[in-house]
Amino acid sequence: MDIQALVTAQRAHFNTGATLPLSARKAALKRLRAAIKAREGDISAALKADLNKSPTESYMCEVGLTLSELSFVEKHLPGWMGDRPHLTPLAQFPARSFTVREPYGVALIMSPWNYPFLLTMEPLIGAIAAGNCAVVKPSAYSPAASAVVRDIVAECFPPEFVSVVEGGRAENQTLLDQKFDYIFFTGGVEVGREVMAKAAKHLTPVTLELGGKSPCIVDKTAKLDLAAKRLVFGKLLNCGQTCVAPDYLLIDRRVKDRFLAYVRKWVAVQYGDALDNQGYVRMVNEKHFHRVMGLIDPSKVVFGGKGDPESLKIQPTVLDSVSPDDPVMQEEIFGPVLPVLTFDRVEEAVAFVNARPHPLALYLFSQDKKVRELFLRRASFGGGCVNDTIIHLATSRMPFGGVGSSGMGGYHGKDSFDTFSHRKSIVEKSTLVDLPVRYAPYTPIKDRLLRLFLR
Repeated sequence: MDIQALVTAQRAHFNTGATLPLSARKAALKRLRAAIKAREGDISAALKADLNKSPTESYMCEVGLTLSELSFVEKHLPGWMGDRPHLTPLAQFPARSFTVREPYGVALIMSPWNYPFLLTMEPLIGAIAAGNCAVVKPSAYSPAASAVVRDIVAECFPPEFVSVVEGGRAENQTLLDQKFDYIFFTGGVEVGREVMAKAAKHLTPVTLELGGKSPCIVDKTAKLDLAAKRLVFGKLLNCGQTCVAPDYLLIDRRVKDRFLAYVRKWVAVQYGDALDNQGYVRMVNEKHFHRVMGLIDPSKVVFGGKGDPESLKIQPTVLDSVSPDDPVMQEEIFGPVLPVLTFDRVEEAVAFVNARPHPLALYLFSQDKKVRELFLRRASFGGGCVNDTIIHLATSRMPFGGVGSSGMGGYHGKDSFDTFSHRKSIVEKSTLVDLPVRYAPYTPIKDRLLRLFLR
């Protein structure tokens, strides 16, 4: 594929204005919805091939969330597209002030392999809703899902409107050398830095959805059994290959042993013998399998710790007596391994989190309102949950995004529309009256009037 020619064709198509009318945007979204519903079986089969996801997990975490986002955006899009009135300062009387939303133009969407359908389609929905053209680049690590995305996009849209570019690093580099009007990247921190550096050459605005070591804090007041159940769900969903998965457990020393017993119980209830569980997700590839296995210190394993290099599955694993200096605490795990660290006072936990790069998510299990307020007001993180994990991102009514090294910008629902839109501020001045205060020559009377208006 001639990538430069593709970008040029999309810019020419955008400049015709064909993507701007509400009718065109809604028609595009409806075509996408129909194609996803028709291809649900193919999507599920692709996710099974790439990651061994079960049909239920594929629908719950990918197809279903995508359809829900589509429904929400289609319903609210007419209201989002309207001009927004704003109060006009008295000094500008008589006039009308308002903001106008306009699409950026041609957007690049680069998506990851861990939720290869959801994390491609959700940004694309926002780009289309805002009136952009888009080039979509799925991950080469999930080839089956990439092929399905390619086929769905080709069925719904002409390439000058939306097109998929497949491939690996060479295609990524070629794409990033082009001048796009917006770049939306989901992936790792190191590649995110490269994307931002490339975007800077063209002063292209970016959204970076990255990751980091998201903590799960459990204090002595938590409902331990329920907390363990919900932690196991969040940690082992997609076998830990989730950007907002609880990366490590930070727990009050007094309740640690009881809590870990509950964790062991809920791992057994939800997954049984994970290596023989046909619905248990595998590591995406051999390289990732060996990287995660290398983070497991056998001397600190409470339970689990084994992996099957043929199936690329790794047992749910808990590591106790972990030091902040251990290898497992130096990088995002992205696998079913849970390091455990302890604290004696909740203030220590807040300080521990804040001493590290801002995480994409934070999860707190506590019945103490003061502890909740302490973490919500003092700890910096992208988003999270109190007394649950993961579910804060499963809504179109709140933005999802990181802060600091875990990313910049947010999306979902209206925030996706806003992300892919530029807001123009307009003052429409009356031609019936022209107050002389701002014009030279300046006099003492004009000075007094200006001071009256501007204070």
